[in-house]
Amino acid sequence: MDTFDPAQWLGRTQEVHDQLSRNLVRRIAATFDVPAPAHGEELPLLWHWCFFQEPADTAGLGADGHPALGGFMPPAHGRNRMWAGGRLEFLEPLRVGEEACRSTTILRIEEKRGGSGSLLFVTLRHTYRQGGRIALQEEQDIVYREPSPPKLGSGAPVPEAQWQETVQPDPVRLFRYSAVTFNAHRIHYDWPYVTETEGYPGLVVHGPLTATLNLAAFCRANPQARPRQFIFRGVRPLIAPEAFQVGGRQAEAGRAELWAANAGGLCQQAEVRFD
Repeated sequence: MDTFDPAQWLGRTQEVHDQLSRNLVRRIAATFDVPAPAHGEELPLLWHWCFFQEPADTAGLGADGHPALGGFMPPAHGRNRMWAGGRLEFLEPLRVGEEACRSTTILRIEEKRGGSGSLLFVTLRHTYRQGGRIALQEEQDIVYREPSPPKLGSGAPVPEAQWQETVQPDPVRLFRYSAVTFNAHRIHYDWPYVTETEGYPGLVVHGPLTATLNLAAFCRANPQARPRQFIFRGVRPLIAPEAFQVGGRQAEAGRAELWAANAGGLCQQAEVRFD
């Protein structure tokens, strides 16, 4: 495994401009089976993850389908890459059809030891602007782990929910979410790769897809609430096509605990603060 000096990567910045295209918004809406917002209306929460993707050439992809490391992101050769979680602050809604930009800074790089070996955590800070104003601030945690069999054992018991929805993560939905996010990570659509190379028993449900479904379920159950902050982290992988539930409960005024879980227990935990 190659080594590198984190000091050479900390503080690196990148800026990506995009138009929140009505055509792509319609495809996202079709993926989630919901009505598409019109031009000028608010972009639903967490749909911004479908935009601001730097399109790497196919020849520039690694064996796992991700863009090869060592460009903007630090090298972590021979490790598997996962989106571990994040923290978001919603300041203003992004608007469909308008130009926007995302500024990214490499905030932290930390090496840790876990049950599956050495883990490299990279935290990115994203700032999203539209019309000259900051609409959204986000910290994204990415983890690189040494190749090892994934741990799919039982999770913590599921709390009693005040609202809950069942999700059926069939391969078509996973493929469509990969398409609208321009995410070529093979664990989400390539059965031979995910089972033979990375050792999962089936296709892996995207962490951001789960988070988006989770926050949407909260908004449907609490239509008067206005989310201001959202925190989430992965606990265990969700594997298609096993059904799972997204749900939650209000812990106190202005704060709710959310989760995603399957028959084996908790798989993703989240918290939302709202007005």
